[in-house]
This record gives sequence, structure tokens and C-alpha cells, in this order.
Amino acid sequence: MGKLTLTTFVTLDGVMQAPGGPEEDPSGGFDYGGWVAPFADEGMGEFITEVFGRAGAFLLGRKTYEIFAAYWPKHDDPADPVPANLNRLPKYVASTTLDAPAWGPVTVLDGEHLQSEIVRVKDTLDGEFQVHGSGQLAQWLLARDLVDELNLLVFPVVLGAGRRLFPTGGLPTAYELVGSRTTSAGTAIHTYRPTGRAAFGTVGE
Repeated sequence: MGKLTLTTFVTLDGVMQAPGGPEEDPSGGFDYGGWVAPFADEGMGEFITEVFGRAGAFLLGRKTYEIFAAYWPKHDDPADPVPANLNRLPKYVASTTLDAPAWGPVTVLDGEHLQSEIVRVKDTLDGEFQVHGSGQLAQWLLARDLVDELNLLVFPVVLGAGRRLFPTGGLPTAYELVGSRTTSAGTAIHTYRPTGRAAFGTVGE
């Protein structure tokens, strides 16, 4: 049985929208795309390479799938686990609007039975069922306790606007920290596993 992992870039104020470039996702009038670029260093690259090296398959939202499909086939390198695995391993896309995906191997998951299909695929894997980016899908998975492990790369920048990973109204959930490191550019990389519902009390009692 595999595990479902979510790897996400976020700012100090929790924004996850359009980390890679200005044109990546300007929805909602977002003008700050590409905020990761000043902090992309060797330490970040090493961690991402480690993550992709553990992949057994990928689960992506439609928008992230289309962004990846436009880029990674043109930047293939069999010796690099990031493009090598993205271009060759099975990809599953959660979408009700993607009709003719061309970047394979790819399966579009039925939205009506999405949760059961995700669990079914995960149970057939030896490696990780990895989610990268895919903001709406990430929030949907977190709301249903489907994420087994969360890699948060927290970049030292505040934007004040943009889509956030954890929206208001999410499930109160506790996590245990299972890994942590900091890159030379100041990016804090934390790996968490959920432990159940959040607990509450009074400090000092």
C-alpha cells in the first residue's frame, strides 16, 4: 500500500497561488506570481529531487496538469527524477472538464467517485501517490483526511493576497513533525503527518 503525499510551496502568510511564474495562475487578479524564484536554491532543489525520487504515481488537478504538460515534456532528462518520473509514471487527473489529455500515461478520475478512486489507486502503489500544487484538489483532500503526509516549503515572503492552502472553515487537525530543514535562502521545509482532530485546553492547567 502506498501513501498519499502533498507537497506545497507557501508564503509566510499561507499563500500557495502561482509560485512558479507571473503567468502561472493570475486568477482573481493575482499579480504576484513567481514569488519562489528569489529563493530557489540548492537546498530546495535537493529536497524536491528526494521527493520525486519516491514517487509511484501522481495525482494532479486539471490546471496543474496542464501547466506541467506544457513544460516537462520539453525538459526531459532520464537521469533527473523530477522530469523522468513526471514524464513516465502514471498520472491521475481529478477533473470534470478535461476531455482529451495528451501527456501520458494519464487517467482522468471520475468526479462522482473521486474519493474511492483515489483510495483504490493509492492501495495499488508501492511508492508515494504524490500531489504537487493543485490548490483546489489539495484543499479537497485535506478536508476529507486523505493526505497521509504533508511537505510544506515555507518561503520567507509575505504577499497579503492570493489563494491560501488552509482556507477558513477547514477541519481542525493536529499534525506531528517528522522532518525539518532550512535552506540557505531561508526556506523552512517541514514534513508533517496528521494525528487526528485538534485538541484544546487552557495553558497552565
